[in-house]
Amino acid sequence: MGRIDRYLLRQLVLVFNFFGLVLVLVYWINAAVRLFDQLIADGQSAAAIGELLILTLPNVIRTVVPIAAFAASVYVTNRLSQDSELVVIQATGFSTWRLARPFVYFGLMVFVGMSLLVHVLVPLSAAALNERQTEIARSITARILTEGRFIEPADGITIYIRDIAQNGELRDVLLSDMRDASVTVTYTASRAYLVNVSDTTQLVMVDGMAQTLRADTQRLFVTEFDDFSYNLGDLITTDTGAPRALREVPSLELLNSPAAVATETGLTRVRIASEFHDRTSQSLFGIVGALLGYAALMLGSFSRFGVWPQIILAVVLLVVVKSLETIGLEAAQGAMTLWPLSYLAIAVGLVIVVALLFVASRPYLLRPKPGRVA
Repeated sequence: MGRIDRYLLRQLVLVFNFFGLVLVLVYWINAAVRLFDQLIADGQSAAAIGELLILTLPNVIRTVVPIAAFAASVYVTNRLSQDSELVVIQATGFSTWRLARPFVYFGLMVFVGMSLLVHVLVPLSAAALNERQTEIARSITARILTEGRFIEPADGITIYIRDIAQNGELRDVLLSDMRDASVTVTYTASRAYLVNVSDTTQLVMVDGMAQTLRADTQRLFVTEFDDFSYNLGDLITTDTGAPRALREVPSLELLNSPAAVATETGLTRVRIASEFHDRTSQSLFGIVGALLGYAALMLGSFSRFGVWPQIILAVVLLVVVKSLETIGLEAAQGAMTLWPLSYLAIAVGLVIVVALLFVASRPYLLRPKPGRVA
């Protein structure tokens, strides 16, 4: 790798890191706000929230990496043009095709990083996230230990706790059970405790009262008790044996055991294969994004007004290629023999890059022909 290649590659990596960080923060904060509201409403701790947010990070990075690669390519090429560095480099004998070499290196680096993300890290994080969310859903204690708020850990169940002492004692507890439409039972107690018995959670209420209202007769029955145990274990039902979602399956397993994955997920072999090809296509898109931004900005000559027309063209072409990615993926899910359509966007993108570089290396093609003098 020559000195100019290293210089351009270093600039691309630095700008890519900046754009990647900014985009990750924007996407991550947007996703974190929704998740944060949900978890806070369920009474989760800061540690649980932080763990779940970290597990969502690989999927966010996967989304922004191709965009960051495209933005870095456009920015660096534009800066080289504005600072006249591009003219100096070309004056040393570097052609448009030769200048594309560091952008190819950069695209290959993005491809390797994206491959690691989409084939390994994203499925592992998705599986861990689903498992952690299931554990939280099963945690009755974490969902009801919230002071001064009416919460609904399950449909028809409302719980209110005025205060929680340091020793774990619950003070002034109200529990309303409206799961049976014909009978509504409301429990109140001055004190209560959570006790784990045989893998179930029991709410032991002390010095309380049970009020039973029958809907058919509208009669209210009141029963006072010294202590009463209410089983909370069946309030939240979770399917611990649920099959994995397709996004949780590593790509190596999709490739080596498609029949087993299809049996587990209940999906067709075509859908399994298209998922693998879709992940590979996402990895390759990093190369297309890096080269597309460079090739579009190489069109035309230097202008003191900048290269905004080329930048707009690059963005439009990126949108077109991304649209083709969706179209190709949907078509590939129709039949096993249509799997090459998963790479439709990649093929079209590379053809566009070659066409742009071909025109850029022949600037006379863009110049208007002089008119004939009569």
